[in-house]
Amino acid sequence: MQEIVIHNWDELQRAVFDDVWDEKVMRYRDNRIYRGTADQQWNLVPSLNRVCGHDLSLESQVFRSFRKYGYAELAEYSGFWKLLPVAQHHGLPTRLLDWTYSPLVAAHFATEDTNCYDRDGVIWCLDVTDFRQYMPSPLQQKLVDTGSNIFTVGMLEKLIPDFEKMKELSEKPYAIFFEPSSMIDRIVNQYALFSVVSNPAVLLTDILNEQNIPCRKIIIPKETKLEIRDKLDYINISERMIYPGLDGVCRWITRRYSALGPEYNRNHDHRE
Repeated sequence: MQEIVIHNWDELQRAVFDDVWDEKVMRYRDNRIYRGTADQQWNLVPSLNRVCGHDLSLESQVFRSFRKYGYAELAEYSGFWKLLPVAQHHGLPTRLLDWTYSPLVAAHFATEDTNCYDRDGVIWCLDVTDFRQYMPSPLQQKLVDTGSNIFTVGMLEKLIPDFEKMKELSEKPYAIFFEPSSMIDRIVNQYALFSVVSNPAVLLTDILNEQNIPCRKIIIPKETKLEIRDKLDYINISERMIYPGLDGVCRWITRRYSALGPEYNRNHDHRE
C-alpha cells in the first residue's frame, strides 16, 4: 500500500492527477476511484459491519424491515440493486461502501467533519480494473462483452439478483463495483459508485491484502485540512452541492461561519 502525505493544495492536485494521462486518446483518463474519510486510521468498514458486527446474519432482516416500513416511499424503486443505494443514502446499515470518481469530492469527505480536525484525514484510491481477474467468470465476461469496468444496476439485476446469488457464484470472496441509477440528486452530485463484497464477513481491506491489489492512500495531515477545506469551498465542492437541499445549506453555513481559523491556522503562513 502506497502512502502519500500532502502538505498543501498544490501537492493534493499533483497527487490525484499523477499518472492519469492516457497516450491512446491523448487526454486525462484513468480507472481510479476515491473514498475520503476524516480519520486515516479508519479501515474500509461498511455500516453493516459497524452496526451488526456481532451478528451479520441480521443483514436480511434489516433490509426486509426497510422494505416493509418504508414501503410508501419506496414504491417507485423496483429491484434489489436499485433499493440498496437508496437504503445506503438514508442511513440503513448495508454492506456497501461509498466511492466517487472525483478525487476532490473524496477530499470533501476527508475534511467536512470539523470534529475530526485533531486527526489526519485520508483519500483512498483504487483502480477498479485490478479487481476484475478475481471475479467469477460470468461477471468477468459481462464486463468484457459490454466494454465496461463498472457494473450497472441493469447488469447486476440479470446476473446476480441478490446477495445470495452473488455468494453462490464463488466460494472465494470477491469484490465488485457498481454505479447506482441516477435517481437521487445526492448520488448524481457526489459522482457516486459503490463497492460490495460477496461475503459480508470479509472487508474490502481483506480483499486488498489477500489478493495483493495495489492501493494508494493520500494522507491529509490535520494541519493541512482547513486549507484544503476552504479551497474546496471556492470551487463549489461543499455541503451545498454534496447534500442538495436545506440540510446541506445549513451544514455548509454552520461550518463556514465557525471560528476555525484561529483554532487551526494559528501558526499557518498564508504566503505559502
